[in-house]
Amino acid sequence: MHIQSKLPHIGTTIFTVMSALATEHNAINLGQGFPDYPMSEELIAKVNEAMRKGHNQYAPMPGLVALRESLAEKVEFLYKTKINPDTEITITPGGTYAIYTALTAILQPGDEVIIFEPAYDSYIPNIEINGAKAVPLPLTYPDYKIDWELVQQAINPKTKVIIINSPHNPTGSVIDKHDIEELKKITEGSNIFIISDEVYEHLIFDDRPHESILKYADLFERSFVCFSFGKTYHCTGWKLGYCIAPAALMKEYRKVHQFNAFTCFTPAQVALSEYLKEKEAYLSLPRFMQQKRDYFMELMKNTKFDLLTTHGSYFVCAGYGRISDESDKELAIRLTKEAGVATIPVSAFYHNGKDDKVVRFCFSKQSRTLQQAVERLMKI
Repeated sequence: MHIQSKLPHIGTTIFTVMSALATEHNAINLGQGFPDYPMSEELIAKVNEAMRKGHNQYAPMPGLVALRESLAEKVEFLYKTKINPDTEITITPGGTYAIYTALTAILQPGDEVIIFEPAYDSYIPNIEINGAKAVPLPLTYPDYKIDWELVQQAINPKTKVIIINSPHNPTGSVIDKHDIEELKKITEGSNIFIISDEVYEHLIFDDRPHESILKYADLFERSFVCFSFGKTYHCTGWKLGYCIAPAALMKEYRKVHQFNAFTCFTPAQVALSEYLKEKEAYLSLPRFMQQKRDYFMELMKNTKFDLLTTHGSYFVCAGYGRISDESDKELAIRLTKEAGVATIPVSAFYHNGKDDKVVRFCFSKQSRTLQQAVERLMKI
């Protein structure tokens, strides 16, 4: 028996490869983006309580009503935008799923989707499995900003979607008001949809505002905005997120969702519907994660890595020109085997393997973990 692959050029992801290598060599894993510190005990207790109270059966297909109402309250508080919890919010099994479902609802064979590289690794496979074509545009190195002239040149009648991601994975760059204005100019009067990947919504530093698409009515009317509870509440293993879109777009989105996951883990939805009302839990995140970033970057001054600027996410990228001229993948493997620290080569986030000699570190770790990792990296 033979399957004609829908993703013939896709193999095992670099995250799986590097995590397996880290395990094999007992390396500290600063590659994959997940915390190694505990999540909120209060939130854990709320999930347990929900289970004990019998909230163990299917939630409604769009998600628990109470959770969607709490999210609508949060959006109005943060972005001064009113969202209808009945028709404009759907709870999903993770942010990646939310993005995939949006693409599947929108795309037809032959459509084109503009993405910016380095890019989160699910975008291109999600596009291609729907019979569409990814149009990757490079972010400017080393600040990883969008070149809007390139975007304008790439637009054609087949352009169906632009995917933006801020704060950005893997680089930690953040879009600003200039980017928003350029996006408005390019999409105004067009039939182009926007998918806004905002899973690191609260992990933004240096007093920078998060320019959510939800703040801009003229952009939101054509957008699917995707979020992650896992990134916000340090529980990536829950695989729980949500998508917000105008009612007419969400109607099509739910057609796909109802025949795929249908619904998500009910006890966590019950717990989150209550925990979201505790605003400080997410308002304190920028300060909390910035302290980790600053601590890691200060430690790294004792190494020969040259850290790039990051204003958000779990990540900071680093050049290694003072260490080696080998490829970033070769260095990442050597760091794992010889230094006992796993990273991710940034070339893995380009469709063509573009190699700027940069690796990505995840600093969303305990201070002790970061200190031990840097002590090892100092020997390189």
